[in-house]
Amino acid sequence: MKNLLKELYIPVVAVLIAIIVGSIIMLITGFNPITAYISLFIGAFGSVNNIANTLAAAVPLILTGLGVAISFKAGLFNIGAEGQYWIGAIVGVWIGYSFTGLPWYIHIPFALIAAMIAGGLWAGLIPGLAKAYTGANEVITTMMMSYIAIYFSHFLLEFGPMMEKGGTIPQSPVIKESAVIPFLIQNTQLSYGIFIALAAAIFVYWLMFKTTWGFEMRAVGYNQRAARYAGMNVPLNMVLSLGLSGAFAGLAGAVQMLGVQHRLYDSFTSGYGYTAIVVALLANNNPIGVIFAAILFAALGTGSQYMQLNAQVPGQMADVITGLIVFFVAAHRVAEVIKGMFAKKQKKEAEA
Repeated sequence: MKNLLKELYIPVVAVLIAIIVGSIIMLITGFNPITAYISLFIGAFGSVNNIANTLAAAVPLILTGLGVAISFKAGLFNIGAEGQYWIGAIVGVWIGYSFTGLPWYIHIPFALIAAMIAGGLWAGLIPGLAKAYTGANEVITTMMMSYIAIYFSHFLLEFGPMMEKGGTIPQSPVIKESAVIPFLIQNTQLSYGIFIALAAAIFVYWLMFKTTWGFEMRAVGYNQRAARYAGMNVPLNMVLSLGLSGAFAGLAGAVQMLGVQHRLYDSFTSGYGYTAIVVALLANNNPIGVIFAAILFAALGTGSQYMQLNAQVPGQMADVITGLIVFFVAAHRVAEVIKGMFAKKQKKEAEA
């Protein structure tokens, strides 16, 4: 319980300080922060439909956030979740419209599992092996693979093999009805994918904190030398961690396509893979915390539209608040590093 409170303390304080600083900025620029925040809340949670759309926006953030959190826990910086998201979306949609005659209970799992495998291979095969066996910086390799995935999707959709036959718009065919994840609430974007996201968060929590493999991944993240000394296979855990991270980002792409978009559009994404990094940081890489962090950022996105209409506050203020949250979370981590450096220096001076 004490550890849980410690993990919650910094994110909660960071959000509160960001809200206060955001209020000061609004006052300086001539806006009423109380009206703005009330409008933001109403836009995100003011009705059943608003709540549903906020939760719908949170689904891809939860899944990609889980992927990034796994890699961060293992001491790896998977910055390429955006590309893995695209790869999962591509594979999910292709299976969704290519296979006919399958019942939904085979078609949907088939598309989701294939998307997870594709995303996992995209992250684990080149970035994972390169990091494990050559020491290549995973920030660079995952980012480069992300660009490859994005431009690969452009190739497929811009008069490529996945473009809808006879059409002029760069988009794929609509997936078959048997591959559609049904909407949970009509006239909203909330599908049963929300349950997939929640189940995934529970699974990742169990995997990371209740299994031997999860312990080994976290041990490698804490101290590779100590993990190697304890007999753990550090290179294998690196590859598997990045692969698992990519698998959940790929799952996010497939769930979004099968549950909301139902087809692949050129440049369809809204930057979920990049926002996932912020989600994981705010959640302190805790899988359960990822759920709440994702809902927070989804609420900022959906609520900002109503805030702009009702309070005349520019919707970009939500981006400012997001940036402030990241800043204060990061500031705490920088302070911890500096504190640790001073402690080591004092220890050396005392020993001398």
